[in-house]
Amino acid sequence: MVLREVPAENIARPLGRNEVIGLLFRLTIFGAVTYFTIKWMVDAIDPTRKQKVEAQKQAEKLMRQIGVKNVKLSEYEMSIAAHLVDPLSMQITWRDIAGLDEVITELKETVILPVQKRHLFHGSRLLQPPKGVLLYGPPGCGKTLIAKATAKEAGFRFINLQPSTLMDKWYGESQKLAAAVFSLAVKLQPSMIFIDEIDSFLRSRFSSDHEATAMMKAQFMSLWDGLDTDHQCQVIIMGATNRPQDLDSAILRRMPTRFHIKQPSGRQREQILRLILENESVDQSVNLIDVAKETDGFSGSDLREMCRDAALLCVRDFVHTQNDSPTEDFIRPILQSDLHKAMSKMKESKSAGGHNVLRHVALD
Repeated sequence: MVLREVPAENIARPLGRNEVIGLLFRLTIFGAVTYFTIKWMVDAIDPTRKQKVEAQKQAEKLMRQIGVKNVKLSEYEMSIAAHLVDPLSMQITWRDIAGLDEVITELKETVILPVQKRHLFHGSRLLQPPKGVLLYGPPGCGKTLIAKATAKEAGFRFINLQPSTLMDKWYGESQKLAAAVFSLAVKLQPSMIFIDEIDSFLRSRFSSDHEATAMMKAQFMSLWDGLDTDHQCQVIIMGATNRPQDLDSAILRRMPTRFHIKQPSGRQREQILRLILENESVDQSVNLIDVAKETDGFSGSDLREMCRDAALLCVRDFVHTQNDSPTEDFIRPILQSDLHKAMSKMKESKSAGGHNVLRHVALD
């Protein structure tokens, strides 16, 4: 047996300090490049990934706030849970709504009472709360306020569903998100799914509709029917619209309880004005009955904007007074003349809006 002599340069030697540092530096650079390359590729495939992660964090925070524990949610349910509203954090109550006493009374009897006094109606299927409630009428008359107050007073977990939440570029994802809306609502019951401007989401179906949109609507209505068959399920879908004629007939069938929120009458306008100006500084000479008579055709939001403009006139006078005499530190109360000026401004604005609408109709 012959033993060969191994050259000295082939014998392994320990790496020097500089060589170790260089190797670690190259490995760090390689790892960073690999990480950012993979992250870029993932973001390129799914550009909404960042929003989904943020939505999941928001959903977990909201679930802790409303006291929901030991409830496992899927990825799709987490996306919907980001739109949860804690009933305790909602500030709208029945006291914040004026002029709609009849609607509020009927809502209490048909929707809230069967939930709060469930033991009284347990043996009857006819007296269960409706699974679908539609609020329709002109814009600015309190439909959204009524929905929030109903959820607040009944203690419902409130899901403020936006149609864009259910839209996804990947085929089949919209149906999964629609299914997650109902599965989440069932897990969190009693709960309310509120869809504002529901006509933009569930409008009449046509043969020209996109396949993905048609399938999502069909999935939504199919799951809605499942709520009707489960009489013990405490999930209510409430929608608001000012164009009920655009809703699909199948949707109207699923919303048997309907409330027409009309333009406020003279007496209702007076009640709304008193509520708006309740905590404001108003001169004793102001006659709200006369103001209510002169604001025919105004919605609740119009009246609020009119009162805001009147209050701004007081602030404007205060600012001019400060320039003349800096020692003055007092904002005068709202006068009848302020309300009339604001009323004239609002009427001009509404008139201009009406002319624009007619002009657009004529052009179409």
